[in-house]
Amino acid sequence: METLVRIMALIRKEFLALFKDRRSRVVVIIPPLIQTIVFGYAATFDVERVPCAVMDEDRSGASRELLARLEGSRAFRVALVATDARMMADAVDRGEVVMALRIPQGFERAVHSGAVTVQAVVDGRNSNTGTLAVNYLQTVVAGYNETVLHRISGAGPPANLVMRAWYNPNLLSRWFFVPGILAMVTLVVTLLVTALSVAREREQGTFDQLLVAPYRPAEVLVGKAVPGMVIGLVEVTGILCLAVYWFDVPMRGSLLTLYAGLGLFLFSVVGVGLMVSSLAATMQQGLLGTFLFTMPAVILSGFATPVANMADGVRQMTVVNPLRYILVIIRSVFLEGADAAVLARELWPLAAIGLFCMTVATWLFRRRVY
Repeated sequence: METLVRIMALIRKEFLALFKDRRSRVVVIIPPLIQTIVFGYAATFDVERVPCAVMDEDRSGASRELLARLEGSRAFRVALVATDARMMADAVDRGEVVMALRIPQGFERAVHSGAVTVQAVVDGRNSNTGTLAVNYLQTVVAGYNETVLHRISGAGPPANLVMRAWYNPNLLSRWFFVPGILAMVTLVVTLLVTALSVAREREQGTFDQLLVAPYRPAEVLVGKAVPGMVIGLVEVTGILCLAVYWFDVPMRGSLLTLYAGLGLFLFSVVGVGLMVSSLAATMQQGLLGTFLFTMPAVILSGFATPVANMADGVRQMTVVNPLRYILVIIRSVFLEGADAAVLARELWPLAAIGLFCMTVATWLFRRRVY
């Protein structure tokens, strides 16, 4: 009972130290919400109204029909009507357009003969946008071909592909990114709050007072871990509401399963933060340690690029990254409605990472104390 009273007193002290400054309160609460909104709109693979240039050398009914389909697509915006090849190439070189479409002379005759070639020049400096533009153009041309084939032969194509995307019917990249942003913002806030806790004590000269107080090292770590987890849970709840009610990302699974995964994730992140804090002598060193962990964690998490596509050696490094597991948990609960039984293979590594980090942090703290 006395141990619990001491720990509660230390937790109260940590909250007072964190929130006594108005600027600290604003930094902890407001920026994560703003970052979630900004990243939610900025982090997307969806491309709309791609600027393109067109050059119609045939000027026939068939070529105008193809251009009308291009202009009618939400994916493209005709920004330039070129009169020669040099004008079209210069527009791509200057970055004014992402793609240039050239319809050659004799296009209408070639359509009826069954063999036609249309040239598309794509700006490859941004490979992602260029690839998406090509895919969109292929969809437009495929629809045009189907219409022309039906008009010429009176029948549709011999094979008709019907596609259905599970879990994300419209293939909106926002449904993929926003749940990931939830984990990333929570990681950064929780890690900063925890990593700077002991370092702040040392820098302000109150660490020696803490050492002479009747606290065991494990009690000190618990008292510093709990505020970080509480702040993390509050942050993640606010961001979760933004994801569901602002960005309209469907929440198909159980909140209990989601919070179980988030609790284990916060436990592991707090363990990492306490390890950094136990090693750091100043807040500047704590910030540097946080940065050194955060950047590799994000890159090796599968947030933007699948873990399965990474090289074998790099992929093995991701097994100790808590962000990798929580991303799978969050996206599975949001989009698939997965339950705890399905996600058990992602939950137990988070618990193992948390236990290991907390054990190492306790050992480091004892070593620095004694």
